[in-house]
Amino acid sequence: MNYIGIIALILFATTIAGALSQRIGIPSVIGQLLVGILLGPALLNWVRPGELLTAGAEIGVIILMFMAGLESDLKLLKKYFKPAISVATLGVILPMVCFYFYGVIMHQNFERAVFWGVVFAATSVSISVEVLREFGKLNTKEGATILGAAVVDDIMAVLILSIFVSMFSSGSRGEPHLALSIIEQLAYFVMVYVLIRWIAPFLIRLFERLPIPQSVPIMSLIICLGMAYLADLTGLSAVIGAFFAGIAVAQTSAQKEVTANISPIGYAFFVPIFFVSIGVEMRFDHFWSNLLLILGMTIVAVLSKLIGGGLGARVLGFSFNSAYVVGAGMVSRGEMALIIAQIGYQAKLLAPELYSELIVVIILSTVIAPLLLKHAIARLE
Repeated sequence: MNYIGIIALILFATTIAGALSQRIGIPSVIGQLLVGILLGPALLNWVRPGELLTAGAEIGVIILMFMAGLESDLKLLKKYFKPAISVATLGVILPMVCFYFYGVIMHQNFERAVFWGVVFAATSVSISVEVLREFGKLNTKEGATILGAAVVDDIMAVLILSIFVSMFSSGSRGEPHLALSIIEQLAYFVMVYVLIRWIAPFLIRLFERLPIPQSVPIMSLIICLGMAYLADLTGLSAVIGAFFAGIAVAQTSAQKEVTANISPIGYAFFVPIFFVSIGVEMRFDHFWSNLLLILGMTIVAVLSKLIGGGLGARVLGFSFNSAYVVGAGMVSRGEMALIIAQIGYQAKLLAPELYSELIVVIILSTVIAPLLLKHAIARLE
């Protein structure tokens, strides 16, 4: 029952924080992240990371990205796929190069310096999606480019991670394992195409005939969670699976019904838990002793993605302000960087004494991202 009380506290605090955030003109997601820092071990220590909180957070980010897929215009995503590739490519290369040199300056060996770049090459678009949705910019050329780039970015980051871990980690299974992972991921994207064209419409039509309430929303959730699970099995991020599941359901006649039924479940319950869980991970144990390192890494993390993503949009004809929005939308690292950092830590590719500092930088970049994106959207308007 202790967990029930914690959930009640999280929902109450995030509702108040979201309202206050909007009142003072900042995205409500910032208030939810700050609630996690306030209630977590960093300050009050009322809420601690645990299995149930992690499970709630994982469902929250999956539903968030499923809703993003539901609300996305597939024609718009196809139209801006070329700039999305450009944004993702430069948004991966620049952070990897910058963090490699920063790691060398900080006396890291070759493997650890490169792995810093791998960690910060990833993008977590879930927070940017929430800000774009809040300001009505999800179905714009900037929103479509950010969503497309985030998917490509995640695929690139996962492939680089697979190659790097296979080459440098102790006890890796080597090239056959890497080749198998790539084949599995390619097969997954073939399945995504089949799902969008045939499977999702068939399943939705089948469940529409069932004489039970909410049968179609239930089927859409099965598609969402199933695709997220299969994405995770192939080594991709679960949010990629959830996003494509949302796109698949959006192509059916049930889009409005599913949106109306799933949105309250996500935004009223699971999504706040996800944002609070990011803040709960914040620690200040060695914050002051490593303050310069943390500040330096945070500046490199923010600028490398902002400039890399913005430059990728700019070279394909986006205006300066549009490119600024795209770059700002790619800054957030969130759960993808946390997952990669954890894998690197277990594979001994990160210095144990700097692991917590790396987590702080990931969270700081995640907190800064929506503020930067709000400023970029204001300039665009």
